[in-house]
Amino acid sequence: MITVNGLRKRFGATTALDGMTFTVQPGQVTGFVGPNGAGKSTTMRVVLGLDAADDGDALVEGHPYRSLRHPLRHVGSLLDAAAVSPGRTARNHLLWLAHSQGLGSSRVDEVLETVGLTSVARRRAGGFSLGMRQRLGIAAALLGDPHTLLLDEPFNGMDPEGIIWMRRLTRELAAEGRAVLVSSHLMSQLQDIADHVVVAGRGRVLADASVTQLLAAVSDGRVTVRSAAATRATAVLAGGGGSVTATGDGTLVVTGLPAEAIAALLSRDGVPFSELAAHRATLEDAYLELTRDSVEYRAAEPAAASAATASTHTPGEAR
Repeated sequence: MITVNGLRKRFGATTALDGMTFTVQPGQVTGFVGPNGAGKSTTMRVVLGLDAADDGDALVEGHPYRSLRHPLRHVGSLLDAAAVSPGRTARNHLLWLAHSQGLGSSRVDEVLETVGLTSVARRRAGGFSLGMRQRLGIAAALLGDPHTLLLDEPFNGMDPEGIIWMRRLTRELAAEGRAVLVSSHLMSQLQDIADHVVVAGRGRVLADASVTQLLAAVSDGRVTVRSAAATRATAVLAGGGGSVTATGDGTLVVTGLPAEAIAALLSRDGVPFSELAAHRATLEDAYLELTRDSVEYRAAEPAAASAATASTHTPGEAR
């Protein structure tokens, strides 16, 4: 597992980490999310011994990364897909890493097959697309068959087939009992693979919970009802204890009643309805709610930006 305990780190006047604390458990995928400047990359670099914390510690399987004799056998990482010599072939890049860890060439061929790069193994990495470099980085992370993996934005540059493959791979790795930490801005992808999520903001942990718990916390119990008899439906549901808001076109938004109760009330009174859907919160909803006050750079809303642009021009002025 990965244990991050009270990490603090400053770069000059900037506080990158302000007591970051969480644990990545084996047997599950842990999503690591947060806005730019939240401290995600710095945390991962400290775990991997690339940066030193001012205070606190980060352990892999109970040990500092730098104390591991053959670290790739314990933890594999993908931080930067471009971190490969462009003049080396994919296979030679992996062979160099394998030899540094006491691993043979047969393991190199195995991971090349796993990530789908066998056919281009002898091509220079400098000619690879971003998606191919991502696959090469993942091959390097898997090289030592580690129990722990840290993957930073592994979906970057992937085509749809690659994204599906990446989702399946992370789930399979966790199912084998490995601890898998995935940092990503793609909430839709994390929602499909993560069991647990750590939300960071301004160098601290804002939330550390299962995906189910996070979604339940932001779900507001809304149910959308579409009925050709909206007025009757409103009266029936209000009489049953619901709070009803009409949004037009026969659509009602109901709170205070579960979907099952709404269906029972409308059916009992013979009120027709063509749609009844409970609002399902997404991981993106939870993320936006939790990080609302931790965003370092916030752009203007499109309408406000357009108005501001228009106000800089006088009538008749060429644009």
